[in-house]
Amino acid sequence: MSETINILLAEDERTLAMIIQDTLVGQGFHVTIASDGEEALRLFAAHKPDVLVADVMMPRLDGYELVRRIRKRDRLTPVIFLTARSAVGDVVHGFEMGANDYLKKPFGMQELIIRIKALLGRACTVSSAPEQAVRFTIGQYLFDSVIQRLTHVPTGTRTELSYRESEILRHLCLHPSEVVTSQSLLLGLWGDDSFFNNKSLHVFITKLRHRLAQDQRLRIVNVRGIGYKLIIAE
Repeated sequence: MSETINILLAEDERTLAMIIQDTLVGQGFHVTIASDGEEALRLFAAHKPDVLVADVMMPRLDGYELVRRIRKRDRLTPVIFLTARSAVGDVVHGFEMGANDYLKKPFGMQELIIRIKALLGRACTVSSAPEQAVRFTIGQYLFDSVIQRLTHVPTGTRTELSYRESEILRHLCLHPSEVVTSQSLLLGLWGDDSFFNNKSLHVFITKLRHRLAQDQRLRIVNVRGIGYKLIIAE
């Protein structure tokens, strides 16, 4: 990554967008502004920013759908949502779509800068990982983490996974019958291992167990206080 951090800012409130841009540029960032979700999607593909900062409520394409589409082809670029909505359901939905962090409006500019730099530090660690496998056979299932799809081969049933479901399952598939620590999943996908995020992780594990329920040989086991492991019975 170059020394200059390139930010794509998707924000339809022009005054706020200009304030954020001026502040970040003054701190040495390069900032490209998109005024709606469709423009942000085009600019993301064209410029490949280091970080996407996106408002949730935007015209033409909201932030949730924007990030969902981006995560179909890019799992690593950090995403920070800006929003006035802070209900637990909204936050969880944002993380399901693939956001790394959530900043509630109004916010301090220094807090945004700190979070951008923190996410970039974690993103570099993740992107340098040697494990790049993306497609797996899991018992009776075929799992493609690129398109986030789980296919039950005997019935042909296809299930579309959320970004976080897909990434959690991919990590478990990379280490079959081995414990994947909750901390590694939380730091890699949520950015921190807080109590609230740990609860969210448990919700996603429960969802994955339901997704894999058609093959009774498959189990995602909770190793209490440590993490989870994917077991395929012979």
